[in-house]
Amino acid sequence: MSIGRMYKLVKPIFFKMDPEAAHHLVVDGLGQASRIPLVPSFMSVIWGVHAPKELAVDLFGLHFGHPVGLAAGLDKNAKAIGGFSRIGLSFMEVGTVTPLGQPGNEQPRLFRLPPDEALINRMGFNNEGADAMAKRLERLGRRRVPVAVNIGKNKATPNERAADDYRECMKRLYAHGDFFVVNISSPNTPDLRKLQHGDELRGLLDAVKDEMNIQAKRQGGQPKPVLVKIAPDNDEEQLSYMAEAIVSSGMSGIIATNTTIGRDGLSHPNAKETGGLSGRPLTKRSTEIIASIYRLTEGKLPIIGSGGIFTAQDAYDKIRAGASLVEVYTALIYKGPGVFAEIVRGLAGLLRKDGFRHISEAVGADHKRG
Repeated sequence: MSIGRMYKLVKPIFFKMDPEAAHHLVVDGLGQASRIPLVPSFMSVIWGVHAPKELAVDLFGLHFGHPVGLAAGLDKNAKAIGGFSRIGLSFMEVGTVTPLGQPGNEQPRLFRLPPDEALINRMGFNNEGADAMAKRLERLGRRRVPVAVNIGKNKATPNERAADDYRECMKRLYAHGDFFVVNISSPNTPDLRKLQHGDELRGLLDAVKDEMNIQAKRQGGQPKPVLVKIAPDNDEEQLSYMAEAIVSSGMSGIIATNTTIGRDGLSHPNAKETGGLSGRPLTKRSTEIIASIYRLTEGKLPIIGSGGIFTAQDAYDKIRAGASLVEVYTALIYKGPGVFAEIVRGLAGLLRKDGFRHISEAVGADHKRG
């Protein structure tokens, strides 16, 4: 029986469950399964990806077996890295984590929109806190894939003190992340997106960079990479300012994009719910943002593309627009863990079709035509 067929059989069971209950079942189940002898190896046999060498990516001083990873939001507390790393992804984000644990917003706060292949969430950075994540990552030890720690601020922290929260996360988790992501673009924490603009953005990024340098000096080695995750709901003028601020602050790259507050073209009744929309409706817009950022930074700032990636073509479009790596989230819910192998196989074929010898040649190719 094919991997896709297997997921089609169990998917109706998951989709009859409350979305958040199903989410916890999968994450907790993966975490527990990864600690049972022989089970991780069995998972690798079923879902593992043997990517051709032309898909390997070396970026931020890290090695990625292929360009396809897992976005933040699924493994908020780093409970299931051992399991997720066995289903074919080449890297993953954990979090968003805040200095102090917090319950997030009231339930229900996660909604499926099946006809639209979308999700709406207003989770509100629910997590156990930085110390709990640090202990879990320390116990885990060596990982099979690079792990990015996505950091945010507590809901109760006003924006004028937001930098303190990001510093605190960096301080407590620096030793345990391969790279870090500054989340200033979730729509579910009041006023968080205001940190994307003006002096607040520059001040925050300067503080993050300073803390990174402090921790690197204290713990030895070069400072670790830090990326900034931006929203899709920015116009060209806002993107231009953001790109300039991110480059001048010395950040290592950009993740484009987070979820959207837009609701265009949706057909499911859950479209009325507030929160961030992810999935298929975001495919085109996130690719447009990637192309804008690539152009604004003249291709000199690495981009991780995220938003509505369901197929190899979706991923390849983002790579040609300027992304060096891409992330999946909602497609994992709708298509199952076989989606990673499907995308990787498809990317290899698309690369050959266009005559590229290596994935790096395809990055930003749409900007180089003619």
